[in-house]
Amino acid sequence: MHIEFRHLRSVRAIHQAGGLARAADVLNITQSALSHQIKGLEEQAGVELFVRRSKPLKLSAAGHRLLKLAEKILPELEALEADFKALKSGKTGRLHIAIECHACFEWLFPVLEQFRRAWPDVDVDIRPGLAFDALPALNREEVDLVVSSDPEDLPGIGFAPLFDYQPTFVAAASHPLAAKAFVAPEDLRDEVLITYPVEQARLDVFSQFLTPAKVQPRQVRQSELTAVILLLVASGRGVSVLPDWVLRATVKSDDYITRPLTEKGLTRRLYAATREEEATKPYMAHFLRLARTEPLKLQRAG
Repeated sequence: MHIEFRHLRSVRAIHQAGGLARAADVLNITQSALSHQIKGLEEQAGVELFVRRSKPLKLSAAGHRLLKLAEKILPELEALEADFKALKSGKTGRLHIAIECHACFEWLFPVLEQFRRAWPDVDVDIRPGLAFDALPALNREEVDLVVSSDPEDLPGIGFAPLFDYQPTFVAAASHPLAAKAFVAPEDLRDEVLITYPVEQARLDVFSQFLTPAKVQPRQVRQSELTAVILLLVASGRGVSVLPDWVLRATVKSDDYITRPLTEKGLTRRLYAATREEEATKPYMAHFLRLARTEPLKLQRAG
């Protein structure tokens, strides 16, 4: 037998409508075409699917078997069609994010909370991009967006600028470097530098500041949480370098001083890397708008 989805829809429609004429109207075909379709299906099966002497038209035992199949398959097919329609309209999809910026978790969570309310049918997940090669994973479609400060020239990948930030020195108010207007690399040679648990080559303080000057701090201490880093700094256990927007949002007391790195300060830019064909999807474009706005809110709050 060669059973098509239209056959299942027709059997279900006739059963629900109780006759060929009303079922044909529901299916938007002529009664003659529907009758011909059912006759052809019965010839394939070798059995009658309807008891034609009854009014309203009733299914035979074989027809009930086919109806059972229709009621099992058609709802799944209709759900799939709805999913495809939503995907085409941009209402559903997947947004798996990898972050090559440890401090960005604090900025990202408020963004995702707003995004979740606007796009409840988009599957969202976060992966720490520092734990694996995030950009190759983006190419392999294992993730859909990478937050990074290091754009690369990759075919099929676009880097949308999010916002600029300044890596900023922070120390206890009583620290000797509080007397300086800015911090030079040599100033950190004898310090305990508290960082996130990230390899040094991927930290701005090293890649943009210390390593080019061939300076290594006396000790590097690591902590997962910004709040813990600031607690250690305030208690004189070390110094740190954090994005300026983080410090504006979290440093609320006179226990700390902040200073730029170098006289002119260092400026870095954060990007969202996406596959070019997905950058214009409605939910992706909305996420990027939220991502650009949230740091401004954090700065105003600070």
